[in-house]
Amino acid sequence: MENTIIKIGGMSCQGCVRNITGVLTGLPGVASAEVSLEKAEAVVAFDAQQVGRGELVGAIEDAGFDAE
Repeated sequence: MENTIIKIGGMSCQGCVRNITGVLTGLPGVASAEVSLEKAEAVVAFDAQQVGRGELVGAIEDAGFDAE
């Protein structure tokens, strides 16, 4: 398992947090995703053989948020 921190822009409420958490944990290879509204970031544990960091960022952006 690898861990990465992804900065997220555009979150304004706990609904945004739940949305992003659901998007990330729905991806194959993602073991966990802890999204923080206060820190504007997600800490994601994932299997790099199943999903890459770019795919994680892309999924967040597809959900309507800024990610880097």
